[in-house]
Amino acid sequence: MNIKNPQFEISAVNPKQYPQNNLPQIVLVGKSNVGKSSFINTMVNRKKLARTSSEPGKTRQINFYNMDNKFYFVDLPGYGYSKMSKQEQLKVNSFIDEYLRKSKNISLVIFLIDIRHSPGANDRIMYDYIVHSNLPCIIIANKADKIAVTKVNDTVKALQDELNPMRDFTFLPFSSERKIYSEEAWNKIGEYLNIDLI
Repeated sequence: MNIKNPQFEISAVNPKQYPQNNLPQIVLVGKSNVGKSSFINTMVNRKKLARTSSEPGKTRQINFYNMDNKFYFVDLPGYGYSKMSKQEQLKVNSFIDEYLRKSKNISLVIFLIDIRHSPGANDRIMYDYIVHSNLPCIIIANKADKIAVTKVNDTVKALQDELNPMRDFTFLPFSSERKIYSEEAWNKIGEYLNIDLI
């Protein structure tokens, strides 16, 4: 997939600020340090389109990235490691929930987890939320470069057995360092978009 002109478009915290068009949206959810911004940058072959931070929990708005006016990558604030106050956390959780409930253009949720660790309590809460929302979802086991290549496939299968024993979600490995996984991710995304990605 060759995205020629990916652009950051807007940050939002309420529906009035969402892009006012009907472009499909690919939504990224996951822990604060799981690598959502790096996922976007790797997929579009840009280093700094989505801002990455060494400080988990820094993203506190919904960021919309326009992909050649074909679709959006939508980066939701991460969870689990933020230093936000409880009041701030409730506020962020509220506008995330509002977005996931009210947006009419969500084509796919990409749920990122860390391939090195068993899903934590917050991961399971997010997983249950996605299941009960009936939103289409794939799960990306990120940071695959942190383990041996020969162990990647078995580790992904073990994570699926743990989090999704019914095996009704697709699990894929990914790495911003080993870009060999990008094509498979694009192919799966393409299945959920009613557009020509070529």
